[in-house]
Amino acid sequence: MTLAAVAKKDFQDAVRSRSFWALSALFVALALVVSYLYVELPGGVVVNTGSGAARTSDDVGLILFLSSIAGLFISLTAIVVAYRSLAGERELGSMALLLGLPHTRRDVVFGKTLGRTLVLALPIVFGFGTAALYGYLSLNEFSLVDFGTFVGLAVLLALAWVSIVVGISAATGSTSRASALAVGVFLVFELLWGGVSFGILWVANGFALPATTPDWLYLVNTLPPSAAFDSAIMALIPSAVPASGSVASEVGAFYGTEWLGLVVLLAWIVVPLAIGYRRFKAADL
Repeated sequence: MTLAAVAKKDFQDAVRSRSFWALSALFVALALVVSYLYVELPGGVVVNTGSGAARTSDDVGLILFLSSIAGLFISLTAIVVAYRSLAGERELGSMALLLGLPHTRRDVVFGKTLGRTLVLALPIVFGFGTAALYGYLSLNEFSLVDFGTFVGLAVLLALAWVSIVVGISAATGSTSRASALAVGVFLVFELLWGGVSFGILWVANGFALPATTPDWLYLVNTLPPSAAFDSAIMALIPSAVPASGSVASEVGAFYGTEWLGLVVLLAWIVVPLAIGYRRFKAADL
């Protein structure tokens, strides 16, 4: 299977580099520091038990604490790891050599996506695995199932961001354009989206703010990958829902559910790759 061969070669090349191990060490250290800070915080995090009663949950609080760094780390690291994946090969002229082997263009695009995701998944598993061990030894309450679910969602977020960046890299033959576009997507969806959604609401309401928040704004606010990730955490770990209730519970439309986050993450995996592959397939290499 040539797709697996491309992914394996991509992964092996990455794990031989010092930057990969430096990245892994950095994330392990960051996860440990965040876990230590959480353990040392007085009190805890008030969450919803599902029966309406509030309680303090150590393990879920740690998950929510770690999720605050996961989105930023994963998105930025995915850009560094993946923006040269195809554009770099085209610039160096090695893409023709790669396609001269029994690999199709589809194998190259999806194989590199898988390989780069595995590269990013290892630091995530190492880092959060270390945090889980520290939490297990330090906290009164700790659910390995909940924490394992959180790590799995973090890997899914990594796949979404790698798909975005590989799709961009596949759609352009320039590493400078690929990096600029990837950083642009990050800036818009992760740092500026609050202002963007506010502007959409203002324009849609005739250049004025509505008296009540429309249901569709929840859909708009869930579009960023990190927001979808947070929503998916609440969908799969119900005890992570705030005691006051989630934003989704106030939405009357059919998409007023935390499960929307999983749908959005899957869309970020499929759509950018499909667009990038379509352009890469038609490109004159």
